[in-house]
Amino acid sequence: MLRRKWTLRAGDQQVVFVKKSNEHAHHVLMKAFLWALYIPVYPQLAVEISIGDRYKPDVVALDAQEQPLFWGEAGQVSERKLHALFKRYPHTHFAIAKWHTSLRPHADIIRSALHNLKRSAAVDLLSFPVNSAERFIDQQDQIHVRHQDLEWLRLEAMSKR
Repeated sequence: MLRRKWTLRAGDQQVVFVKKSNEHAHHVLMKAFLWALYIPVYPQLAVEISIGDRYKPDVVALDAQEQPLFWGEAGQVSERKLHALFKRYPHTHFAIAKWHTSLRPHADIIRSALHNLKRSAAVDLLSFPVNSAERFIDQQDQIHVRHQDLEWLRLEAMSKR
């Protein structure tokens, strides 16, 4: 389904997405879709760059001080990792992408990871349908995806009381 390398476009930007040998094609697609979905809000989005943290985001936008404004995760991510990231980056907008799955159990994991944390930014949870490649990538390798095309929910920041 996915070549080893794809040059994909969103708006006037493009990124080369490389599928590693141990990586599922849908993981690469989710990274591409996260990038395309959030680039209108975060035009400086980058894919798979190290930011000096123990964890490497799949998609990230940094501010002038090199702190993440946006952090996107595609696929499996543990509650422990989420809790650590949510605590470390309370002002960072997170988006967690899943492939063709119900959001309910994942929303419960995110709520648990957010428990007792003071945050000012939301966490988005998205599920990409199984036919996403056909639906959202045109013949010119341009990605066209919007939140309303997906099952998604936003978990608003919760204040610690």
